[in-house]
Amino acid sequence: MSHLDTDHVLIVEDEPKIARLVADYLEGSGYTTHHIDHGDEVLPWIEARDQPPELILLDLMLPGTDGLTLSREVRQRWPHVALIMLTARVEEVDRLLGLELGADDYICKPFSPREVVARARAVLRRSRAAKADVAPSVPLSLDDDGWVALADGQDLGLTAVEFQLLRVMMHSPGRILSREQLMDHMYRDHRIVSERTVDSHIKKLRRKIADVWPEREIIRSVYGVGYKYQPEE
Repeated sequence: MSHLDTDHVLIVEDEPKIARLVADYLEGSGYTTHHIDHGDEVLPWIEARDQPPELILLDLMLPGTDGLTLSREVRQRWPHVALIMLTARVEEVDRLLGLELGADDYICKPFSPREVVARARAVLRRSRAAKADVAPSVPLSLDDDGWVALADGQDLGLTAVEFQLLRVMMHSPGRILSREQLMDHMYRDHRIVSERTVDSHIKKLRRKIADVWPEREIIRSVYGVGYKYQPEE
């Protein structure tokens, strides 16, 4: 069975004709789809499943909870889920590509359903490659249920905030995340914190990793930009 037989795509779109067209093309390419047309139904639907979908196609403009809010919630709760934002608002593109919302890609309306399939395939391929790269590079594992990070089987003793920071960085190995992006994932209530607070948490996280791996630097600073998780070769 190929990976396309098992990849599940959640289509969050309030225009039924667009949603049906996209679903038809995705299903014709071997994906399984589910459609939701109201923002308030998205998080409960994901929570009710044993596993989240591999990819969410998320419209920005939705009744109920809007796409911007949903993208932040999805990234915080399920950082490994791939996200493609659908937007008719071109002025939002810079924000999407800046990934302050955690989107993996964006598609502007009107679009070709063939383009959606191509973008979905590319994003899922990158997502699988990133997950495959993380595991063998460094024996570091996360237990999302217990909020425990293990390095060589040893509990790092992370706080909830440190665990969140490590999890979101591990989701995108090699990708630079700004302090603002990391702040979005630190607290579930989205409280306002300073960049110094981010630096302080990163410093403590690095120290705990260094206690187990003193010669490895897997969280690296990018001067003037932010931080990235860089598994060693």
